Amino acid sequence: MASELDRLVQSLAEERGTALALLPIAATLDYYALPASLQEQTLVQLAPQILSYLALGLWAAHNRDIVSRFGLENWKIRNGLRWGLLTGLLLGFLNTFVILSAYPHLGYDISFLKTTPHAQLPVLVMVPWFICSIAIFVELNFRGFLLGRLATLESGLWRSGLARRFSPLALITSALIFAFDPFMVNTFQHLHWIALWDGLIWGIIWLKTQNLYATIVAHAVEVMVMYCALHAILMP
Repeated sequence: MASELDRLVQSLAEERGTALALLPIAATLDYYALPASLQEQTLVQLAPQILSYLALGLWAAHNRDIVSRFGLENWKIRNGLRWGLLTGLLLGFLNTFVILSAYPHLGYDISFLKTTPHAQLPVLVMVPWFICSIAIFVELNFRGFLLGRLATLESGLWRSGLARRFSPLALITSALIFAFDPFMVNTFQHLHWIALWDGLIWGIIWLKTQNLYATIVAHAVEVMVMYCALHAILMP
């Protein structure tokens, strides 16, 4: 265990451009300081994600072993599929219950889900193609890049191996940025809070396993369960 941790710390120390992960965080915070008229612009809402993908590309161009840093080695696929499927099903059914039962019981209107961009696409486009594509890009961005790089920055703060491995500050920060992503908030309104515990759970999985396949599969399966259930009930 100690030698594994030493190798991880050495690998992190060799990483370049880690601070690029702070750019999308700053862009997200800046968004909420803008006038309401600008916040309504779709391009402005997408700006933090666009900046994050640009930062990811720049970071990847200056580092080696990107596949292993993200946790995308071929030998991790099997475990990723297994744990991702289980997590995705559990979260999918739980979140569907929360949306259909808990939110309306608290007085929230969920009928707006009929008008989201996702609801306007044909089912056979959304499932599985579009949902899987979203899961891949979002997990590369928020878990592989943002959480991974924040964990790298945080690793020097702790002496405890457990704290280094689970990077609590990076985990919480990445989950908050994910849940409060401007496009997420404007598209899913009050339901965006669900993304907070999703981000925490997926983040814990990635930090524990260093397996991005697990979070990609969990994300895709969860959204497919929710989408199919909500589409069947809200748009019969």
